[in-house]
Amino acid sequence: MPERPSLGGPPSPHPIRLAHATDRPATMMIARRSLLLASSAAIASAALPPLVAPARAELVVDVRRGNFQPIPIAVADFVGDPEAATLVSGIVSADLGRSGYFSPLDKGRFPERPTFDAAPNFGAWRPTGAQGLVTGRVTRDGSGRLKAEFRLWDVVAGQQVVGQQYTTGAASMRRLGHIIADAVYSKITGVGGYFDTRVAFVDESGPKERRRKRLAVMDQDGANVRYLTQGDSSVVSPRYSPVTQDIAFMSQPSGQQPRVQVINLETGTRQVVGDFDDMTSSPRFAPDGRRLLIALQEGGNSNIYALDLASKRTTRLTNSSAIDTSPSYSPDGAQIIFESDRGGKQQIYVMGADGSNPRRISFGQGSYSQPAWSPRGDLIAFTKQQPGGFAIGVMKPDGSGERILTEGFHNEGPTWAPNGQYLVIFRDPGGQSGGKLYMIDITGKVEAPLPTPSFASDPSWSPLLGGGSAG
Repeated sequence: MPERPSLGGPPSPHPIRLAHATDRPATMMIARRSLLLASSAAIASAALPPLVAPARAELVVDVRRGNFQPIPIAVADFVGDPEAATLVSGIVSADLGRSGYFSPLDKGRFPERPTFDAAPNFGAWRPTGAQGLVTGRVTRDGSGRLKAEFRLWDVVAGQQVVGQQYTTGAASMRRLGHIIADAVYSKITGVGGYFDTRVAFVDESGPKERRRKRLAVMDQDGANVRYLTQGDSSVVSPRYSPVTQDIAFMSQPSGQQPRVQVINLETGTRQVVGDFDDMTSSPRFAPDGRRLLIALQEGGNSNIYALDLASKRTTRLTNSSAIDTSPSYSPDGAQIIFESDRGGKQQIYVMGADGSNPRRISFGQGSYSQPAWSPRGDLIAFTKQQPGGFAIGVMKPDGSGERILTEGFHNEGPTWAPNGQYLVIFRDPGGQSGGKLYMIDITGKVEAPLPTPSFASDPSWSPLLGGGSAG
């Protein structure tokens, strides 16, 4: 029988079907707690343009390069239900500020308190330097359901850029803030959002030589931490499925071989994947979520296998006397990136999804490990060990264009945000303190800690809760 761990809270909702808030109405659905995007025509004000309006080119920040400047933006206090409105607008402002691409304006500099049903006084806002302005309203009906509306204004052009309305149950109140922040972020940057996501990680407590390691999951801003295992077995290497609320991870009960397990966040069920005599490690889902790549130890070496989760059939993909491990699919599932010491030290190799044509792509100084393919397919993140410490970098899939994003005493474990613009990594400063999680962007210009209850390691970023990709 599969084990059903205590999750420390209610089960996670089913994913919503949501790309991002766009110029056209869409519908998002969560089982048990619906989150619906209402028709913009039904909520347009006669004195204002419809909530959904054509985007303007003026309000744009190019975040693909490292020479951008954070765009000044004002997020007004949302009106309506005091508790919900304050929470939602606070989350929107915090998300945008933490991204590194926006500089939220201090409320003490606001020239007015804008209402939702009237256009702002653009002449008063322009001297503040704010280029964008977000206004909103959150109301609650008799049953407790919430309706959240927002508008994004281009202060320079004096026009509305976009607006949307959402309704949801009170339990999804925080997600409203993340979804609105995603809509604003996407409209201005042209890059998909990432705020409506979660991060799985290994929570570490106790003395460094006897750490208790539990599998945990939290919202990407550190809220709503839940523990998925109780600490009776040590856990490492959690990996989110790109399309379901499943997490694969390694678990090692005391005195036993490590085993790859999969836990479903909706049901809490947990099962051991495969039945192997030797140690399995490095689980990573295929883009369709139906297969796992794993490394299977065989004597002194390790080879990579693909495991079909439905049939439990395995297909051997490498056959060498080396240690082949840490595999990761390309977003289209056609190729696999992995690390191997077949050349004498750890380097990155790429091969076909069937194991064909393996070829080395890393040739810099030092050793390379833990490759992860970006959901956009354009970059591969890696950990690089060299004299003096560990670095996190990215390179193109053919090995060209290597760039180091951050380096120090101990950095490792890069995992991609679903928009391919950010990574979460594990960093240990050394000594007895313990590791923490940090978010960095692909330009290397943005770096910020992720709050965790205690020490943390082995992060894995979820897909958008409405669907998407994760690395």
